Amino acid sequence: MRGFILTWVVNIAAIIVVINMVPGIHSEGRLATVLAALVLGLINATLRPIVFALTLPLTVLSLGVFTLFMNAAFFYLASWLVEGFVVADFWAAFWGALCFSAVSFVLNLLVSPQGRFRVYRFDDRRTPPPSSGSGPDIIDVDAEVDDDQEEDNGSK
Repeated sequence: MRGFILTWVVNIAAIIVVINMVPGIHSEGRLATVLAALVLGLINATLRPIVFALTLPLTVLSLGVFTLFMNAAFFYLASWLVEGFVVADFWAAFWGALCFSAVSFVLNLLVSPQGRFRVYRFDDRRTPPPSSGSGPDIIDVDAEVDDDQEEDNGSK
């Protein structure tokens, strides 16, 4: 539940960025913005997988470009379903969906599926982190090879 709410907040932030950046998209209030984020999330969770599966051959033939138009159609559908969230035309929906996807992708990098914030730390030190037991263990073995032993076939 916490993950859903945090993802919804990320979608609200992405909608706010889209409203401020893309001409032709505006919201007539905070409630419309919140509802638009909820409707977009529900559309992406329910309708998108079905439409994607049905249009997979077209998506493959277009090398994925059709997915951009599909996202624009969903963005336009959300404006049709939410009163007060206005998208002027299809191209505004196209650029709005593209901007929404980019912003929500970046913001979702900071949120885990469990609803926790992720913290990325970059360190200049070259030493590997200690094993926490969660990943595969690495065993470093130093072995000596004795060249004086003969193999079974009699050669060295």
